[in-house]
Amino acid sequence: MLNSHDLSYGSWYYDPHPTNCVAFPVCPAATGRGYPQYALSPNGERGYYNLAVFYAACSLNCLYCQNWVGRKESLLLKHKMSVDELVRAALNANVTCICFFGGDPTPNIIHALRTSREVLKNIREDRILRICWETNGTLNPKIMQEVIDTSLKSGGIIKIDLKAWSPTIYHALTGVNAVKRVKENIKLVSSYMGLRKDPPLLVVSVLLVPGYVDLVEVRGIAEFLASLNTDIPVVLLSFYPHFMLNDLPPTSRKHMYESVRIMRELGLKNVFVGNEWLLGDYY
Repeated sequence: MLNSHDLSYGSWYYDPHPTNCVAFPVCPAATGRGYPQYALSPNGERGYYNLAVFYAACSLNCLYCQNWVGRKESLLLKHKMSVDELVRAALNANVTCICFFGGDPTPNIIHALRTSREVLKNIREDRILRICWETNGTLNPKIMQEVIDTSLKSGGIIKIDLKAWSPTIYHALTGVNAVKRVKENIKLVSSYMGLRKDPPLLVVSVLLVPGYVDLVEVRGIAEFLASLNTDIPVVLLSFYPHFMLNDLPPTSRKHMYESVRIMRELGLKNVFVGNEWLLGDYY
């Protein structure tokens, strides 16, 4: 009989490499980083797949949520996925990584960790199958330690979205006063980066929301990350109007590249621009 941790609301699919991953600039499937231990080829993994596991629940309620439709549909239609189902999907010989995202894996972390452990237990020792996480970072740090262990062992990446620097702005955008916890988890994950150079264990993403995540916020984030480890890869993402913030413009080109300049001036060595195609001269 299934218990409450064997099933979770959400869905999964096979996403062909190279995929639209937040960690794309350092992802082994796209770049070959970590070859030969954690990547099949030094030139990426075309012809292989990421098992994308989408959880319907989330620990935040962001005003600009890009996945609110998927979350709503998964809950209304009661899409469920079991641990056994995900393990079978992951054991497909063409799968080289699993990414837990959503929503967020946080509310379903026991389900995700149970899946991860079963997958690692059932694969050959020489099999490349990275376990990655795309999360808002609100996990209890003791549980984040378990997440770190699965990614370190498998060659996976933990992608944490730092939505703002100031507690007031973070709260306004997400509905939750959680930025202290997120910073604590970023600090925790970064402390393990020295155990594996390639691929990097941690990637931090920052969405440049016009009028909210301005250059003052960017500077605070950059100073914090640089104080932990200047090698932390940072992916700056362009905002697109969605959900409750559909009256704002997309991120401007000036906003993006001023943010890149600030982060690099403050010592961060690996700053990347994501979804650059959304940029324009909006403000």
